[in-house]
Amino acid sequence: MKKTYQYRAGDRTIEREYTYIPVRYIIAMLITLAEIATIIGIVLVLCAYVPYFYIACYLTSFACMIRIIASDDNPDYKVPWLLFVLVLPVAGFMLYFLFYSRKLQKKFIRRLDELERYDYVKDDARAMASLASNEPIAAAQARMLTAISGSHLFEQTATTYFPSGEQMLAHLLVDLEAAERFIFMEYFIIEEGKFWGAVLEVLKRKVAEGVTVRVVYDDIGCMSTLPGDYARQLKKCGIEATPFSRLRGNADSEFNNRSHRKITVIDGKIGYTGGVNIADEYINEIPRFGHWKDTALRLEGEAVWELTRLFLGDYGINVKRLPQKEEAFYPTTMPKEPNGYVIPFGDGPRPLYEHRVGKSVIQNMLNGATRYVYMTTPYLIIDNDLCRSIESAALRGVDVRIVVPHIPDKRLVFQMTRSFYHRLMKAGVKIYEYTPGFIHAKSYLADDAYALVGTINLDYRSLVHHFENGVWMYRCDVIDALRADMEDTLAKSMEITPDMLKAGLLTRAVRSIVRIFAPML
Repeated sequence: MKKTYQYRAGDRTIEREYTYIPVRYIIAMLITLAEIATIIGIVLVLCAYVPYFYIACYLTSFACMIRIIASDDNPDYKVPWLLFVLVLPVAGFMLYFLFYSRKLQKKFIRRLDELERYDYVKDDARAMASLASNEPIAAAQARMLTAISGSHLFEQTATTYFPSGEQMLAHLLVDLEAAERFIFMEYFIIEEGKFWGAVLEVLKRKVAEGVTVRVVYDDIGCMSTLPGDYARQLKKCGIEATPFSRLRGNADSEFNNRSHRKITVIDGKIGYTGGVNIADEYINEIPRFGHWKDTALRLEGEAVWELTRLFLGDYGINVKRLPQKEEAFYPTTMPKEPNGYVIPFGDGPRPLYEHRVGKSVIQNMLNGATRYVYMTTPYLIIDNDLCRSIESAALRGVDVRIVVPHIPDKRLVFQMTRSFYHRLMKAGVKIYEYTPGFIHAKSYLADDAYALVGTINLDYRSLVHHFENGVWMYRCDVIDALRADMEDTLAKSMEITPDMLKAGLLTRAVRSIVRIFAPML
């Protein structure tokens, strides 16, 4: 297929075209479909030609339904699977065995056990006591978050907020140029163009200077943006690269549990995260859905240790040989003017994370708010539990505002998002659509005190299935910048009114159907 990308040179916009055929991905998809068709086909043939085999199939379907009902999974996730097993008695339970489990694969679990030696050691007692003496409620939230995520509470960290991908890139290039020992980068999407070209140029230069550079990109996230052998191409440049969970065509959960994380670590002292992937639309070099609104966060200090740990875990489970542990991974750093409390954290599938970390953080912010909660997310596809938390906050008199895109990137997903408007607005929640284009920012703010910036969307794939990361902040100066940016975003957005919710019969039917199966997508 032909792909084009644009970049600016001075006042000119240059467009280039190259041939890109994702052969490896096509083969993997075909193998997966063939495996599914073969397994289901064999069972159907046995039902037709082996006496009483169909009875075993019906008993298996019944056992699957019992197992689904008795599981600890979210009821919103159980309902569509029960429908599948009931409506498709044979194919339904076969698909259940193939795709129901959203747990991390055993090979990853074994490697993660080996990677425990890469963890850093930190005692939170002093920082937690300091926080508890000033604000017991914040300390309770911090204790919960550190307990379920395995992260730590940090004080010695300076934070900088970027209201756009363009501003993030400008600062990122400066920090990359200053790297002395190592650079770690992990992104859901990397796409060749001006953004990645500028970063790659620096990375190659740093490799020549003896700096260790490691890159992780999600194999499915980059399916349409990078050649299948791109890791090999980067290795020729001296960059240690690997795709996350390489797509091999296995009819199991490899299409789930993707890495949606965005992490850059420089010398263990500076870290970046947020919603920004490394592609030109994220810096508005290529307009895809109007203006692309995103946010990012820069950390400097001890809290970067957690970003380092998350990267090393994701890198370690995808390479053949574990790299050597170095003391330089977790340097003792002390920024000049630390302020507030910071907890960078990860989220992901079981058994690595037994609790839904990102969802718990957002619910805590909603439950503890007394004045307002502002949220920006590209998608609004939530379970009943989170929906009730949002409603409850609004019903208590909290000013709850949610900003979503006005120009969608996926029309079907956009219909799912709009299907939640009526229920939330009925409880007093204010919904806004970002009229200039597409808002990709995942930012959450409550009462000028609590904030969350990271990769976590308000949808099932982000809250349940993917590897994610975020930064919880309390009383950090950067929260003022986040508040100002959110107010600016709200001013540019259109508030949805009840009159706008009117839809035709077909649209309402589509929204109802897709909402049922949303947890499976």
